[in-house]
Amino acid sequence: MSSAPVEKRSVVVEREIPYPPEKIWRALTQPHLIEEWLMKNDFRPEPGSDFTLRGEWGSVACRVQTIEPNKTLSYSWEAMGLKSVVTWTLKATSGGTMLRMEQSGFRPDQEQAYQGAKHGWQRMFGALEQTLARSI
Repeated sequence: MSSAPVEKRSVVVEREIPYPPEKIWRALTQPHLIEEWLMKNDFRPEPGSDFTLRGEWGSVACRVQTIEPNKTLSYSWEAMGLKSVVTWTLKATSGGTMLRMEQSGFRPDQEQAYQGAKHGWQRMFGALEQTLARSI
């Protein structure tokens, strides 16, 4: 008897941000900037490198999977039973950059984590935009 594959869900946030991809890339990959909008971290922009995001509520174990400067960044995101992947995609537009974030891998029994991520990433995008406005 085979069981059907479990349907997994994703949280997607997409927003046009009035800055060039290079500036947004720095905010996604430089530890002191990541800390401003996301969490304390020991991020290194190298495929296969492990890093930890640390918040007041706990920590997230991550590993860089894909890194294509100014275009794509993906890393695993494991915390409190959730095993997921966060993928950032940057695409230059006439008004700046279309920034897309997808966190994939939520199981049906992880409704609380899914809803938390939906709200959390919206908040993080706002914090990211504030960081971009302050940084050079």
